Amino acid sequence: MQQYPSALLQRAVDEFSRLPGIGSKTALRLVLNLLKQPEESVEHFTSAISHLRKDIKYCSVCHNISDTDVCSICSDSHRDHGLVCVVENVQDVMAIENTQQYDGLYHVLGGLISPMEGIGPGDLQIASLVERVAKGGIREVILALSSTMEGDTTSFYISRQLKPYPVKLSVISRGISVGNELEYTDEVTLGRSIVSRTPLDKS
Repeated sequence: MQQYPSALLQRAVDEFSRLPGIGSKTALRLVLNLLKQPEESVEHFTSAISHLRKDIKYCSVCHNISDTDVCSICSDSHRDHGLVCVVENVQDVMAIENTQQYDGLYHVLGGLISPMEGIGPGDLQIASLVERVAKGGIREVILALSSTMEGDTTSFYISRQLKPYPVKLSVISRGISVGNELEYTDEVTLGRSIVSRTPLDKS
């Protein structure tokens, strides 16, 4: 077990190690780097993290991360409000936005249906999606979920929930390899998959 010359150092390393993908050696390097920075820089760093946790909001419409009650995408009058792209998480919104091939709105589910992990429809933002569609004004819902068993299960469940409403359902084209997650797909492939989406009943 790693021995540290300071209990404060060990505490900081332990906290960094709790982050995904950060082992104890990487955590130690990060902490030692912070010690080399001016005190003001470290205060800016810790303040940013603290404010992130305390002040971040989730859009009341699409559930994307936001600084305000309604995010900048949902409140943008220049975007196509009749088009809603359903994604698993916030990272997927960022990935699709980086393609610059989509000008509609989003709906973040917050995960995928996974009985193995105990995640059911009630644990996701599916009911709020149905409510959005039921209000009218949405002509197409794009199911941009990962090409995995969980993604396909979630897409099928959503399609059944939206069946009573006069809305077109489509899925992103399978230019994305089966089993891949959206956030790790290159921007060109992802952009083409959005543009060349296909109706759900033909996928």
